[in-house]
Amino acid sequence: MADLVTDVLRRHAEDAFADELAALAAQDDRPRPERWRLSPWAVATYLLGGELPDGTVITPKYIGPRRVVEVAVTTLATDRALLLLGVPGTAKTWVSEHLAAAISGDSTLLVQGTAGTPEEAVRYGWNYARLLTAGPSREALVPSPLMRAMADGRIARVEELTRIPADVQDSLITILSEKTLPVPELGTEVQAVRGFNLIATANDRDRGVNELSSALRRRFNTVVLPLPGSLEEEVEIVTRRVEQLGRSLRLPELPRLPGGAEEIRRVVTVFRELRAGLTTDGRTKVKTPSGTLSTAEAISVVTNGMALAAHFGDGVLRAGDIAAGVIGAVVRDPAADQQVWREYVEGVVRERDGWKDFYRAARENAR
Repeated sequence: MADLVTDVLRRHAEDAFADELAALAAQDDRPRPERWRLSPWAVATYLLGGELPDGTVITPKYIGPRRVVEVAVTTLATDRALLLLGVPGTAKTWVSEHLAAAISGDSTLLVQGTAGTPEEAVRYGWNYARLLTAGPSREALVPSPLMRAMADGRIARVEELTRIPADVQDSLITILSEKTLPVPELGTEVQAVRGFNLIATANDRDRGVNELSSALRRRFNTVVLPLPGSLEEEVEIVTRRVEQLGRSLRLPELPRLPGGAEEIRRVVTVFRELRAGLTTDGRTKVKTPSGTLSTAEAISVVTNGMALAAHFGDGVLRAGDIAAGVIGAVVRDPAADQQVWREYVEGVVRERDGWKDFYRAARENAR
């Protein structure tokens, strides 16, 4: 079983960072809300990183404003649910998972929101074989992740809340306001015990898909996760996540991969300039493409480049390994984005000192 856990492609946060969570719990002498594994202070330290009195280093899981994390954590200690809002790629899912792991020791009580998410995924369903055999009963009932979280006093998660149909969204209102989930078929209900709360995520870009009703929105405290504030901050985020993914995929480590730091900075620079419509020196305006060019996409581009360098190159990460990924991220709408990319390459990349290799790779991959 241990081998299976270490061989999984992506471990849950509570497993991947079990040592850090245990070290925090051992030295955490601050008040903890009921059924929380850590105090709010320790949860924030787990997300933001730091060094414990015994010298244990807690790696940062989120790089951004400390106040954003503190507000998110304290919200979960109240009777209001937490809505993490932001553009795609601002680490909403990542923060949600790590909050649940630190507070409940379990980040798996998850409902993935889609246009086809049924009400049963939020409330409960039935084992139809048992239902037909013996009728409605506790044994035939299949609890949703939210029902299980309510019963156990843990944190539940709902991803992409605004993608869920409006009538299914509104089934959360009773859960969040009354802390109760009625089961009329059995003439009973499940009441939430202390420790239960809900973290939902939603994208700014999804506004208007299935906009939250005012009644439901009032049940949430909304925390907006911003884009990285500086080039250095975004480079650090990408570097850390690429290193984690590289270890999982058993790719060469960045410190041992020549050119890794330089190419990460180059990818992040391209993405930030095209997002902002302005070069980093503030001198040249550029057109913005239709895509989001998020930090998550930058991580994907660099990770793919590392795989190319490792499996089809000489192990050195070069401009040619990342150029195709950058173009794929930028050119989502061939009719509009192709011209945006061409103008950026010819007007900015071509004139930039030290970028001749990337300019050549961009031209070759665009053919």
